[in-house]
Amino acid sequence: MDGTGDSTQEWGPFGRPLFDDAAARKLSRVGVVDVGSNSVRLVVFDGAARSPAYFYNEKIMCTLGAGLSETGRLNPEGRVRALNAIRRFQDIAANICDEPLTAVATAAVREAKDGPDFCAEVLRETGLDIHVIDGQEEARLSAQGVLLGWPGSYGLVCDIGGSSMELAEMSDGEIGKRVTSQLGPLKLRDVPGGAEGRRKYINETLDQLKDYMGDQQNRLFLVGGSWRAIARIDMERRNYPLRVLHEYRMSTDSIRKTAAYIHAYDPDDLRQRCGVSSLRMSLIPMAAEVLIGIADRFAPVDIAISSYGIREGMLYEQMPNKLRKRDPLIEACRFAENKDARLPGFGKSLNHFVTPLFPDATQDRKRLIKAACLLHDVSWRAHPDYRAEACFDYATRANLGGLSHQERVFLGLALLHRYRNKREGTRFEDMFALLSEEELQDAEILGKALRFGAMLWMKKDAEMGQFTYNPEANTLEFSLPQSSASLFGEVASARLSSLATTMGAELSIVSV
Repeated sequence: MDGTGDSTQEWGPFGRPLFDDAAARKLSRVGVVDVGSNSVRLVVFDGAARSPAYFYNEKIMCTLGAGLSETGRLNPEGRVRALNAIRRFQDIAANICDEPLTAVATAAVREAKDGPDFCAEVLRETGLDIHVIDGQEEARLSAQGVLLGWPGSYGLVCDIGGSSMELAEMSDGEIGKRVTSQLGPLKLRDVPGGAEGRRKYINETLDQLKDYMGDQQNRLFLVGGSWRAIARIDMERRNYPLRVLHEYRMSTDSIRKTAAYIHAYDPDDLRQRCGVSSLRMSLIPMAAEVLIGIADRFAPVDIAISSYGIREGMLYEQMPNKLRKRDPLIEACRFAENKDARLPGFGKSLNHFVTPLFPDATQDRKRLIKAACLLHDVSWRAHPDYRAEACFDYATRANLGGLSHQERVFLGLALLHRYRNKREGTRFEDMFALLSEEELQDAEILGKALRFGAMLWMKKDAEMGQFTYNPEANTLEFSLPQSSASLFGEVASARLSSLATTMGAELSIVSV
């Protein structure tokens, strides 16, 4: 599926090129239907080409794979629900998508005797042609979905569905060995021999997977609804302050504690507190057994939840290499600036302006500084009394790839200080514990620099003043161009003084 030929077959399930321009910044609305063993989901992507947003996202729990091990056929009730869901999705897509929907089906449909008949029925009733992918392809697309959010990643991708579980290794952004198994919780529910029989089956299967995949001691990336549900419960157990699943980190020890926590509480109470469906809740104990077994065998350095999987992998599949190499965070921020800022393009000037304040910044910190500069004005339409909160919410809750939870909070805090001098008294104080004292101070310095710079030069390619910062001597010199002297009024002066105070630096102002 390299997209080099004229045949629609060479474009894979989409049957058409999505990224025919390597310089593309924007992705037109693309709709994907994922027919899984548990659920049928419609996602419509839009926005920045390298970091697409979810224009529309709807899931129906159909349990097509329920009872498949016993009957060899799709769940009859699930078939009816899935067909009705796809009818609805087709109607929705007709109003909001620029192109026809693309549909893929995974384990339940590919394994069921009546899978082909179901696909034919969907085509006949809705006009949607379902592409049934095998386990190896499912593993590859899931891994590519992870690469959409983590460019150049190393690690093991584990995608769990209702009827199967796939593993794929990644090294420097390339996908290596892949394998599929029948460790989906719907299948495990039907394993004979009760809890002991299930435990034996899980252990034997995991041993075989470990033998095939070999050592995989980098990061473990978890894809799939059951993993996300376990993460939600882990957050609840820890009273974790940021309820964003993507990039949430767990350890083997925390997974064990959460498995015990699940067994200790009433399932109905727990699912309501964590926002988990009753069907998903019934499958979580079995999924937790599998996850503990994976973590024990592969001993990952850490475990990260990925909200990106097969659907995102289908987009990544078609991206030209030049587009793949772009930073998803910066691309999303550029798109937001062009769409929502009052003066698009000023973020670049602002980034150049504040950079001297961080002479020892790492590459990771520099990209956060750049992201903050691009986003500094995208929430200007919010009410002035709530603009600082809107900025923080945007950074911590937006669909942004390539951003850890600590980085989200750092970015949010910098943008909060863009509009507010103090962070005390906000509803976000519990999240600040995710940052060190040094990170808190750097975020405040960045925000106050944005606050000062935005007051003086709100235009692209303006004649900028210049900071000269000497950390050893604790001195901060600001060179003020004569052309901007009239802008340097009382409020601007006070904001510059506040910045210098936060930095603990002696301030001097030089007219040039």
